[in-house]
Amino acid sequence: LADEPTTHALGIDVAGTTLYLTDSRGRETAALVARDLKTGKERVLAEHPKAGFATLIEDRKTHRPLAAAFTHLRQEWQALDPAVEPDLAALRGAADGDFMVISQSRDSQRWVVQYQVDDGPSRYYLYDREDRRAKLLFTADAELAAQKLARMRSVVIAARDGLELASYYTLPVGSDADGDGLPDAPLPTVLLVHGGPWHRDTWGFSLEHQWLANRGYAVLSVNFRGSSGFTKSLLNAGDHEMGRKMHDDLLDAVGWAVDQRIADPARVAIMGASYGGYAALVGLTVTPETFACGVDIVGPSNLETLLQSFPPYWGATRLRFLARWGDPNTEEGRKLLRERSPLHRVAAIQRPLLIGQGANDVRVKQQESDQIVAAMQDKRLPVTYVLYPDEGHGFERPENRISFLGITEAFLARCLGGPYQPIGDDFTGASLIVKTGAEHVPGLPEALRAAGKP
Repeated sequence: LADEPTTHALGIDVAGTTLYLTDSRGRETAALVARDLKTGKERVLAEHPKAGFATLIEDRKTHRPLAAAFTHLRQEWQALDPAVEPDLAALRGAADGDFMVISQSRDSQRWVVQYQVDDGPSRYYLYDREDRRAKLLFTADAELAAQKLARMRSVVIAARDGLELASYYTLPVGSDADGDGLPDAPLPTVLLVHGGPWHRDTWGFSLEHQWLANRGYAVLSVNFRGSSGFTKSLLNAGDHEMGRKMHDDLLDAVGWAVDQRIADPARVAIMGASYGGYAALVGLTVTPETFACGVDIVGPSNLETLLQSFPPYWGATRLRFLARWGDPNTEEGRKLLRERSPLHRVAAIQRPLLIGQGANDVRVKQQESDQIVAAMQDKRLPVTYVLYPDEGHGFERPENRISFLGITEAFLARCLGGPYQPIGDDFTGASLIVKTGAEHVPGLPEALRAAGKP
């Protein structure tokens, strides 16, 4: 179980003699490994003490890895073939940002290279290995590139038990006059929690960070224990710690931001999707006075019903959850899952809550949102619930995403005091149904009437 998420095959060389794989067995991080298919002998090609293998550059003809990249805070490349080291050096100096080779010519002498930056869209270059020069081909979105956008900063935050949490934060443009990475005054802040929970946040352009920073908020993303892409110790430290030590990591990161005078402690919101939505519910139920409000997008409220609702064809995924979270088929497991379920702590909620849900979600079914909304209504606690009949686990249709972002920023403005753009025509083409609580979001009742929505 400890190595299941971080050990898998990548490919075989053209001769059919060597298997390349990412492998964390017997080590703390996922290394790039070559395995001789005839003898079974393995050798480590590249590894990193704090991060697992992320991507590679391979020889187009032989499929032999030439370089490997690892991402702790930022991308780090290791040359596996000495002949590639000058290319990596040239690419590091050719443009800003983290890069990856996405295409090669037949002779492998020309590469198409994508550079990801934090304050704009990706840029694509044609790199010639003969003269080691890179020529800009195009920018993914020239209109967006013309805007002055916010920079994302990376930092390692120490959890209370010493675990290192690779984290990222963004400040609004103009809020840091001396450029030291700290705002001139503490800001209203949004803690943006990633899903999974076995995923991770990375440095680079983030639509959510840019949008929220544009509205005057500092934005903080934390790779809490249970996040993938780092050490096995960090990943496995999340086992059976949902709503406990995983939540403590988020609190420690907020505490760091307050100590650094980045965040105004009275104006911090918690927001996320899937596990991030669950984290928002935990934030409002377990630590009801810490956050000014919460935004839960397709987050589970009852871990027992969540695990019992997984479809049959999710056999392997279900086994992972049972092992790492708890088994609802055992008394011990049911006790653990019940204890960590926000549904059973609804009475503790003191702050505003916005919930977004897709009716066709098979991962976190609609009942997860329905039941916590019903429980809050039974206790006469205010909640705003937005349902999308044509969405699943997240909002994919652009019209639906725009509509929920419009509602969210008005909701956050009420809680945190930031500016917001009136909803206006944001509901055009969207399928949203506001099941309850429209009156708690500025301008929402009027916008629904104007759009002819329920």
